Amino acid sequence: MPKLIAAPAVVAAAGTKPKRIEEFAGRVNSGHAQVSIARMTSPSGWLEPGQRPEFEEITVVLRGMVRVEYKGGVMDVQAGQAVVTAPGEWIRYSTPGPEGAEYVAVCLPAFSPATVHRDA
Repeated sequence: MPKLIAAPAVVAAAGTKPKRIEEFAGRVNSGHAQVSIARMTSPSGWLEPGQRPEFEEITVVLRGMVRVEYKGGVMDVQAGQAVVTAPGEWIRYSTPGPEGAEYVAVCLPAFSPATVHRDA
């Protein structure tokens, strides 16, 4: 029988301004360890610490723009675009645009504070 996920779990976010994370599937809301799927709503000017996660992350931007800094450059991902980051790659996400951003993040395996490895 299919399992309904009636509502996402709101998860605490890292960064300089409040960002809303709504996890639909993952370690917190559904007990999934192999994948997490979350909707992010991030205000203009939000910036999180750099990180070197152990998981692959696929980010699909629904509204606004997500900036992805990586060793060697910067990439602006616009609404209707996606970016894939590899495990072990240093990255930092931000939403510097005037409208912030709404996006979906899929992590394989599931996001975990223990495996994100944020900068100090």
